[in-house]
Amino acid sequence: MSSPAKKRKRDAPNTRSIASFFQNQTPKRLEKLEPAADPEDTEQSLSDEALARKLQAEWNNEQNAPLRAADEAKPTTSSETDRELEKARPQGVLSLQSSAGTEDKISLSIPLDQSPLVFEASRYTGELKAHWAAQGGDASYALLTRAFVLANATSSRIKIVDTLVNFLRILIEGDPSSVLPAVWLATNSISPPYHELELGLGGSSISKAFKKIYGLDSQGLKALYDRLGDAGDVAFEAKKRQSFTLIKPKPLSIKGVYQSLIKIAMSKGSGSQESKQRIVEKLLQDTRGAEESRYIVRTLVQNLRIGAVKTTMLTALARAFSISRPPNACFAIWPQQDLARLKKDELAEIYSTAEELVKASYARHPSYNDLVPCLLEIGPTEELLLRCGLQLHVPLMPMLGSITRDLSEMLTKLQGRDFTCEYKYDGQRAQVHCDDQGKVTIFSRHLEQMTVKYPDLVSLVPQIRGGSVSSFILEGEVVAVEQDTGELQTFQILTNRAKKNVEVGAIKINVCLFAFDLMYLNGTPLLDRSLRERRGLLRSLFAEIPNRFTWVKSLDATSADSETVLDFFKSATDSRCEGIMVKVLDNIPLGLPTSDNQGTDTSNTPAEGVGEKPTKGTRRKALLSTYEPDKRLESWLKVKKDYSASSETLDLIPVAAWHGNGRKAKWWSPILLAVRNPETGSLQAVTKCMSGFTDKFYQANKDKYEQGSPNIISRPSYVEYNGEPDVWFEPQEVWETAFADITLSPTYPAAIGLVSDARGLSLRFPRFLKVREDKSIDEASTSDYLASLYRKQSERTQADTAVNADRIADLEGQ
Repeated sequence: MSSPAKKRKRDAPNTRSIASFFQNQTPKRLEKLEPAADPEDTEQSLSDEALARKLQAEWNNEQNAPLRAADEAKPTTSSETDRELEKARPQGVLSLQSSAGTEDKISLSIPLDQSPLVFEASRYTGELKAHWAAQGGDASYALLTRAFVLANATSSRIKIVDTLVNFLRILIEGDPSSVLPAVWLATNSISPPYHELELGLGGSSISKAFKKIYGLDSQGLKALYDRLGDAGDVAFEAKKRQSFTLIKPKPLSIKGVYQSLIKIAMSKGSGSQESKQRIVEKLLQDTRGAEESRYIVRTLVQNLRIGAVKTTMLTALARAFSISRPPNACFAIWPQQDLARLKKDELAEIYSTAEELVKASYARHPSYNDLVPCLLEIGPTEELLLRCGLQLHVPLMPMLGSITRDLSEMLTKLQGRDFTCEYKYDGQRAQVHCDDQGKVTIFSRHLEQMTVKYPDLVSLVPQIRGGSVSSFILEGEVVAVEQDTGELQTFQILTNRAKKNVEVGAIKINVCLFAFDLMYLNGTPLLDRSLRERRGLLRSLFAEIPNRFTWVKSLDATSADSETVLDFFKSATDSRCEGIMVKVLDNIPLGLPTSDNQGTDTSNTPAEGVGEKPTKGTRRKALLSTYEPDKRLESWLKVKKDYSASSETLDLIPVAAWHGNGRKAKWWSPILLAVRNPETGSLQAVTKCMSGFTDKFYQANKDKYEQGSPNIISRPSYVEYNGEPDVWFEPQEVWETAFADITLSPTYPAAIGLVSDARGLSLRFPRFLKVREDKSIDEASTSDYLASLYRKQSERTQADTAVNADRIADLEGQ
């Protein structure tokens, strides 16, 4: 099929003859070529493929002329002629290449989606290594593409993990040096969030590459994008239509693709855009097959869409290194035969042990650049937490608090425990690192570098640390304050502060750091110490500076101090705070009963606390006062003033919509909302919402999610929903949503398996409240939390029924 190449205009200025493509040839050769050219068949009137065919024919004709003369003088066999032709053809010159059948058939045949218990990586690594050796020695990008295709073809989280596990095992055994770049590419990133390394590619770069490499014109490109809605799918279709190319693709390798992305990100200054453009075009040019083109483009636009979130990758790494190891490594692994004979719960325990170590290491040191080399050397062992653990100037992932709706619920959860209440300031969470050389770095809760944003805080460090403090990591809340009075100001005022090129003398919005935790001191991690001990060290070894650096305002209490806690909560809200944080101060000594002191673990990772195990038959465990990175535990509870209202709310993600009817025909209505499954990373549909929207919001939402925009995507595999919306949204927002109650639903899969094996949960009378601009989709409400609200609702209903029954009995007795 002919390429839909852009046709050149015949009257375009500066027209070039066919001969101009051979600028480097001898004048004699040019003289031969020019008279043969049809003046109508100029470059401007031919498509790329037609032009390539014509050039190839003329070139072959010229190069074969001596052989034809020889053939007339001396007859030869057909095979001899073929050999002579090949000898006579100069190497490295123009040659028309068919793009059909260029795919890597060996990689395409590997069943990566098999169970890791039956998939034998060693069966394939030998053939693959020989195949790779002929192409430069590194693992091919085709193998990664194979994993992407299989992962995208299923909505089963188990299948996605299995596919990644088997893919990683092949690299671990066959090309260990490609594991790290493969992990980066599969997680749709190129560096940790605290390294400011961005591709910086605009849509025009991709469009130009499409036009040049695939021969698309602007109209054809727009038509494809309007129909498909995804840049990767456009590349897939364009590559399928491309029958011939002038240059034979050079097989892409995993390392080569990753290095190309690094070059794009590192390209700065004059001429950088041209340099980036050339790299993009080279990547597209060298793709073999439509699927490689699809995923190269999706990688370039940073929208991979295979559902492999952080948790999925860490799980896959842990399992892969439990079964396979590099040729020169000596850490222990589990033979497949032994794993295959285990019962399901026994296998889960083995996997869980490795996953806990890998996830705990990543939570303390969130960089694949350090985690993967350690795994290649020592595997998922206890040493991993020492080799790839807490480190200065590498942010650890923050501990998170669970939501509780009112003070009475909080007091019930913490009954019998000592806890502290802290003001929940309306500011920006900050993690401050300082080494023994005095270097200071500050990170946000999302691990982004913001040292340059707060030079005034950096300048405070020599004044606040005591003489015995050489290095530390502390955590606090940065709040805009009135410098003279210390009056707290809103978060909106803080957001008006400049983010770059901030000079201390030019600062107009002053801030104060309210410190609340200390995680590292003088080379020693403090994560396993109790909050009471960590807080004691913080307050004894650091010095306050009024209205610039101080401690969070706090109150130590027990569940018996309900009136005091209520007064403290009111003082917090009166002081422009969001509410209070309530934290357990001490661990329960081993051997003491914990039946009254348990809470639900809503962690993003399944790892349990040190020395603690869930109560059999439940998901509950003893509350911890240790600092647990990247976990949301009920040992930290947040009570916000908007939670103290009688109605519940959820933070949901808009994922799809339907065309409205009647007055709403020009907008999206209703809109499908989803919760986040923290175990799998998938988004589970929970309800359709069409209430609470103003016309102004409807219009803004329609503009944002306009047909043909990057915010409209094809059906994503990571969203769980059996219906067929008119459009699918790119998940990127969090909407606070109120509702009447939670019901079991055969339609919506949210929290399925948590309260019912056959049904999910849905919301009755959902109502949009506001966009949570302070939250990313990783902070949206989880299926676990939704299930916990349903259970509480059921308990309240049962209690109300019992009360009503008692009242009826009393009335009957009268």
